[in-house]
Formats: sequence, structure tokens, C-alpha cells
Amino acid sequence: MTEYFHSVTLEEEKCRGCTNCIKHCPTEAIRVRNGKATIIKERCIDCGECIRVCPYHAKKAVTDPISVMDEYEFKIALPAPSLYGQFGQEFSRERILRGLLELGFDWVFEVARAAEIVSDATRHILKSDNVKKPVISSACPAVVRLIQVKFPNLINNILKIESPMEVAARIAKQTVAKEKNIPAEKIGVFFISPCAAKVTSVKAPYEKKESSVNGVFAMKDIHIKLLEKMKNIPRNGECELVSAGACGVGWAGSGGECRALESYKSMAVHGIHNVTDIFEEIVEEKLKNVDFVEALSCTEGCLGGPLTVVNPFVAKTNLKWQVSMAKTMDFSEENTADYYQELLWTKDMEYKPIMKLDDNMMKAMIKMQKLEEINDGLPGLDCGACGSPSCRALAEDIVRGLAYETDCIFKLREKVSNLADQMKAFEHIYKPKQTD
Repeated sequence: MTEYFHSVTLEEEKCRGCTNCIKHCPTEAIRVRNGKATIIKERCIDCGECIRVCPYHAKKAVTDPISVMDEYEFKIALPAPSLYGQFGQEFSRERILRGLLELGFDWVFEVARAAEIVSDATRHILKSDNVKKPVISSACPAVVRLIQVKFPNLINNILKIESPMEVAARIAKQTVAKEKNIPAEKIGVFFISPCAAKVTSVKAPYEKKESSVNGVFAMKDIHIKLLEKMKNIPRNGECELVSAGACGVGWAGSGGECRALESYKSMAVHGIHNVTDIFEEIVEEKLKNVDFVEALSCTEGCLGGPLTVVNPFVAKTNLKWQVSMAKTMDFSEENTADYYQELLWTKDMEYKPIMKLDDNMMKAMIKMQKLEEINDGLPGLDCGACGSPSCRALAEDIVRGLAYETDCIFKLREKVSNLADQMKAFEHIYKPKQTD
């Protein structure tokens, strides 16, 4: 199987083997063996669910250090729209953007503006008769990876448009190179991210050969520094950096992309397990009268990303205020009719099967039969005590030679009980007779 870069990693010394993570992973990518968790790279989609649920903080996202900015002559910040939800009403969008300049960036380009461009391009695509519906948004890289490893039948449903992050990076770099007459290689573009999956999509893009983004900073690493800088910035005042309207800012929360499309045949789903349920309905052709699905891995969308700071429901309230303020300066009108094809993917996506037991078809069929036999003999409780997320996953691990049937505590107890019965029978047979 082809491997790719993973931003979600494990700090083994912090792991206590509690099995919390294995029960929440949507692709069963985690096992606990010998008291420690391990991540199966072929299965991981970098959604960050394990980061969210680990009580010992043994899972973390690998992002770029702030110092990477020093490698470039001109530095551009790309704030995700969800950044605006991390601050209360005393911090306007203008103040946040000016605060980023105080952090050392030379310019700021709103990803929310690129989101409006993507929304307009999506409208053009949805009007075409050549698209497979329902069209599934490609804005969330964890969702795209989920389709890649678990729902191959839906690959053709994916919206083949670059994410707002990539569109923003390209526009920002081209603009500065032209206006400032600076070579592109000396311009650093840095995305301020709410999630780990965005890091993966930059380091190993699935839609093109190389990302336009030069680095990804975790929102939680920027938050305190930005807060301190903003305290010294006046509350009022215009900012020429503001370029997005309400539609683009609203992309930060679940349903934002659907609202930007203004289509009654669209639906929004958030939370990776809810997304999985909806995808199963699409595969089974149960989802009717829906042309577009906005699917986001995190609860409340990017506002609930594992690299954010504020509770997603508090962030949602903050964002509502930011959206209401953006309505007074709505820049969301965009017409991409003449150039939207420039935003399309330039690379095809491959299916990465996670249930492939063997390269040889006959051997794979034999192993699958063995897997089913083992699974039928397991209790079916999916308790996770064995270190695998489900009984079927344990059966697969056994067939792969990565686990034993006695890893199941019920099977172990059954074996111990049978052994005890055998010992008793042995004692009864060979117990020496007492003589008078």
C-alpha cells in the first residue's frame, strides 16, 4: 500500500494504553498492543479524533514552527475563517488582521475571500450535467481521505476544486510577486490552521503535485501571541486587509458552504461519524433530492478543529457576530465563469484499500474465510479490551498475524476454564488410591 505523510503522531511515553482512541477512530486505524497505542498509517486520515479524546495528550499534530517564517523575504498570513470565532466581540475582524501584521507577517490574505471564489465555481459545476450527484465538498481533507480509504464508490462524487486554502495561497503569492516585484521563491505563504488534516494536505497534497502553501501554523500556537498583540491595537479603525464578505466568513462553521451556494438541495453534516453514516446512505442510494453535501470532519465544522482553542459552541456564537458585521461590507459577489476551470484538480485520486488481506487473490479469499470463522467465534461485544476496536477488527488482526485469539478476554477466560477442567479430570484419573 502507498503511504503518505501523517500530521497526527503518537508520543509513546505519554500513552497509558487506555483504549479511548481506538473506539473513536472512524477508520479503525489504532490498536493497543503491550500497553501502548499504535497508529496504522494506511488507515489514518488525520482527522484528529484521537487528539481530541486522548486524556493523556499522547496524540499530537505536527505543524510548522513559527521560526520557519525567517526563511522567506516576504511573509503572508492566510487565516482560516475559523480564527475569527476564537475571539469575542471586542476583537473585530479588522483588529485580528492587523494583529497578524504585528506578529511579523508582511501581508494578510483572507482564506474567507478564497472561499467565496470556490463557492461561485461550485455553483457553475453544479449546473453541469456531467457531474455525479450528490456532489461532495472537497474542502475538508479528512473527509476526502475518508472517501479515499473507505468509500471508493464516492471518489467520482468529490468536488474536484482546490480548497479555499490553496486558492488563497496561489492568489496571495501571485499578487505580491506582481505588485512588489518579489520572486515567488522568496515569498512565504503560511496557513493558520484549525486542524491536523490541513497539514497533511499541504505536505502531501492529493489534488496536485505540490501545495502553494509554504507552512502551516496551529491556531492554538498563534492564539495567545495574537491576543497579546491585539490588546495594543485600537478597537475601531478601518483595515485594507479585509476582503471577504459574510458568505466567506460563514464558511468557518457547519452549513457555511451550503449557505454560500444558496441551494435548497444542499445538506451539511459535521462530525466524522455522522459523515460516515451519510456516506453509507449515499452508497446505498438512500439519500434523495440532494445535489450537494457539505461534509466536515469536526463537530461544528472547522470551529471544532483539534487545533482550535475556544469551545466550538462559544466559537459559533462569536462567528455569528463576525458574520453579522461582515454583511455591512459584503464582498461575496464573484464571477468565476471565465476561469473557474483553473481551480480544478490537476491530479486524479487513487483508492487506497484498507481491507486488502493479500496481493494474491486466492490467498486473500482464504484469509477472508478464516477471518469470518474467527469473527463468528468471538463474542461480538466490541468492548475494545483486546486492543482492537471491534471483534471483527481483532479477527482481521489475527489473520494478519498481528494478534492472538486469546487477546480477547472472553476467549482467554474460556481457555483457562477449559484448562482448569482438564487439570481436574487429570487429577481425578491419576489421583493415587488411599490405602487402609
